Order: sequence, then C-alpha cells, then structure tokens
Amino acid sequence: MARFPEGFLWGGATAANQYEGGWNEGGKGLSVADCTTYKPNVDKGDYRALHGITNDDILASEASTDTHQYPKRHGVDFYHRWREDIDLLAEMGFKTFRLSIQWTRLFPTGTEEEPNEAGLQFYEDVLTYLRSNNIEPLVTLHHYEQPVYLADHYDGWYDRRVIDLFVRFAKTCFEHYGHLVKYWLTFNEIDSVFRHPWTTIGFCEERYPAEQREEMVYQSVHNQFVASALATKLLHQMVPGAQMGCMLTKTTTYPLNCDPRNMLKAQANNRENLYYADVQARGHYPQWIKNYWERSGIHVDFGTNDEEILAQYPVDFVSFSYYMSMVDSIDAAQREKVGGNLATGVKNPFLDTSDWGWQVDSDGLHYSLIELWDRYEKPLFIVENGLGAHDTIDEDGKIRDDYRIAYFRDHINAIADAIADGVEVMGYTPWGCIDLVSMSTCEMSKRYGFVYVDLDDEGNGTYDRMRKESFYWYQRVIATNGEELDWGM
Repeated sequence: MARFPEGFLWGGATAANQYEGGWNEGGKGLSVADCTTYKPNVDKGDYRALHGITNDDILASEASTDTHQYPKRHGVDFYHRWREDIDLLAEMGFKTFRLSIQWTRLFPTGTEEEPNEAGLQFYEDVLTYLRSNNIEPLVTLHHYEQPVYLADHYDGWYDRRVIDLFVRFAKTCFEHYGHLVKYWLTFNEIDSVFRHPWTTIGFCEERYPAEQREEMVYQSVHNQFVASALATKLLHQMVPGAQMGCMLTKTTTYPLNCDPRNMLKAQANNRENLYYADVQARGHYPQWIKNYWERSGIHVDFGTNDEEILAQYPVDFVSFSYYMSMVDSIDAAQREKVGGNLATGVKNPFLDTSDWGWQVDSDGLHYSLIELWDRYEKPLFIVENGLGAHDTIDEDGKIRDDYRIAYFRDHINAIADAIADGVEVMGYTPWGCIDLVSMSTCEMSKRYGFVYVDLDDEGNGTYDRMRKESFYWYQRVIATNGEELDWGM
C-alpha cells in the first residue's frame, strides 16, 4: 500500500517579504518587513535583540532607501525572476507552491479605496504561470507584511478598523485570483504575536506604556481572529469549493523528565501554543485563556457579534510550521540551553543540533501530527519544515547538501508514519525551497533551499540560481510520491 495518498501536495514554501524584492517598484508601499535590519552579530539566543524595534528604528527605516541594511527589500529578486524560479519548481515536479501576496503591493498604505493595478497584474501573471505549469498555488494573505502606515496611524492590529481594511484586501484577492487559487491561509504563524509583535501585528512596544502592552497584544490577535473568520466567510461565498486554513508555529514542548511539575509545565506551554489554532479551528476561545484574562485584569473588547462570527466561520484545515521540538523544566535556568526559531530552551540530550543550534527531531513531527489531528479532526498541511545550513560550492560546481537530504528523508518518513496512524495530511511544503533572506537576522548564509542563490550576507552576488544535490533528490521523491527516499544517497 502506498504510504502517501494519491494527490498528495508536494511542494515548497516562501514568503514575499523574504523572497520577492522589488520593494519600491510597481507602486508597492512600505511594509513592516521592509523596516527590519541585517543583524550579523546578534546573539541568536537573544530574542529581544533579534526582533525588537524602537520608534527611532522605524522612523530611520521610513526615511531610508538602503537595501544593504534592510535586505528584505531586495530579497532574492523573485519580482524579476519569477518565470525562471517557477520553471525550476516545475522541473522538480512541484504539485503546489506556497507564496504570499504582499498587502502593500495591492494597497500601499492599506487604506486605499482601489487596489494598485501594477500589483494586481504582477500576482495575476505569477499565479497564471504556476497554473500553466500544473502547480497549485497555496496563498498566504498575511505573512509578516502589514503596511507600515497602519502601524504608524492605526496602532497596527490593535485598531479594530484594520479588520475592515484587511477584509477589503482579502476580497480583492478573491475577486482577482479566486479562479486561480483553491487553497488559502489567513495569518502566518499567528501565535508569534508575543515573540515578535512588530512583525506580526505592527506593534512597536516602545510606543506604549509597559503595563498596557500585554492587553494590547491580546486585543490585536483577537482582531486577527475576527478578520480570519470574516475572510473565511467571504472566500466560501465568493469562491465555492475553495478552502481556508489557519497557520500555527508548532512549538511541541516535552518535559525534561517525568517529574509531575515538569509534565504540567510542558502541558502549559503546549496549551498556550495551541490556543491560537483552537480559536480558528474550533470557533471559540478556550475557557482557560478567559480565566487568565480575568485573573490578570486584561480586558479584550469583543464586538457585538464576534463570538458568533468565530463560531460560524472556522477554518477548513490546519496548517503549521515544524522545525524543532522544545524541552522545558522547572529548573530551566540552571540547565544547558540551545537556540531555535522560537527562543532558547533546555537542551534535549537525545537530539542533534543544526548549524544554528536548532534541535533536529523528526519524531517530533510524527508526534505533532497525531496531536493536531486528534485535537481538531481537520486535514493537516505541513507548510514549513526544513534545515537552515551553510552550503558550499565544490570545485566541480556542485553543492553536495547530503545533510539536508538526510533531514528531509527522516521528516518525510515521520509524515508517512503519521498517515499510517490515521492522520489526514494534505501536503508538505519545505521552507525556503529556493534560498531566501532569513526572517530574523536577514542573513543569506542560513540556506534552506533545493536551489542555491548566488547572494551573500552583504548583498553581493549575481542572484543566479544553481541546483543543489537535494534538488534532484526531491525531484525523485515527488516523482515516486514519497516512495524512494534513499535514492542518490
């Protein structure tokens, strides 16, 4: 029996703010991502240094046209190379490609009454070309790309008026691209609001009193929940048969040992992570978060029909990113730490780590798939997974990334094991399938792709594309629907 269902959506994932470039072309406005700086010397475990931003930082970025300090402005130039890139995806045999539509390319400030025609045409061309290559687009509406204007003039997602502005953006996307796109996602890693609020909700913490910030973040994410439900309602009305998903950073946390206090600590971490998908997939808030608000004196303003809207328009499927698992302990402060895409955590003695100190745990993906399926009983889609590593070009011109192949082989086997355990999995889109700019540090040296981009951390290079060894391996995996994972190893 085949390990993967017929029609399984093999592909890869990107985000426009890290990939697209063309930041000041075609009428595009400034996004929150265009304000994030290159951080070559920041301690990777210092999350505040990686993601914090001051008011002065924002003002300086808005006045600057620099692309070296702000590398997401150039990305890897998909804006001009999209045909070439899609041809490479088609050569690999992609069934789907996850990309995002930049709000600021359609509505430069987010407040315009009519969309920008040049932006509309760009995505029309890209999506049409994907379709002509038999690649199913998977489109994220909000992938860390909020207009800076809304952050400056509306307090980001804290202002309820932004719900209507986002719904107008979503409606425009459905009107123009509904005939090209079947699968949509509302908010990328919506659970990241406290980890990096500027990126996720346009919230510069320095601008507000410390005692108000937690409440403001909870209000902002509530407004995103409502916007997600309204966008789901609109999609079902405008594009019958289309599906909307939520997107979660799956932060699976293990207890360090079976000390009951560590068990409870890990359970609390996982519960907090899953609450964001709970609201979007189940259609209501879990009682524990309401109890927490009451104990903490936090007031979240619900509109008259908000709870009804959330209940009536849950998402159709649950998507998530998975890179690593975490470990927690009541004595974490005294334990050896490792880094990660989330924050530092207690080192797991049973796991190896990547070049960036992330714990590699393919079994954790199997575990996470079962946990999510049992909790929601909705189809699951792994829309980010991958290994960031230093890649080198050998003297013969080849890029031998066998470490990446081994990583993917183990994680794809984990997906197959979860499917055998009864989990419904729609597809798999490894992150950064073509090398792109890092989300946190804006580096290029942390590479994820099957395709190498000739660009270094300082912005030097030709932007030319090169196939890595993993390109040919993944091509074979897709061609055999996941059956031949040891080919070429």
